Amino acid sequence: MIRNVVVGRVRPGTPVEDVERALQALRDLRVDGVDLRMVSGVDAGLREGNASYAITVDLADEQAYRVYDRDPEHNRIRAEMFAPITERAERVQFVVPG
Repeated sequence: MIRNVVVGRVRPGTPVEDVERALQALRDLRVDGVDLRMVSGVDAGLREGNASYAITVDLADEQAYRVYDRDPEHNRIRAEMFAPITERAERVQFVVPG
């Protein structure tokens, strides 16, 4: 299994509703032929200096990740909803042991 993790910091003054709307668009995303399990949310504010949001997506394998990553609707959500509000995003994909 491949786990994709995204941690983002939004631009100053971004309403939390804009972040929630973008995250919900990803939660609602369906990619033909790809079984994905997504968990995402806005930072709970429990520690100073945290990122603004996090997204984790579990996919069966590297091929499923590549289909998800190239999906046109996924890329539309990135470009139209996340790019305007995100100051910085870090990503990592790794193989989940076992």
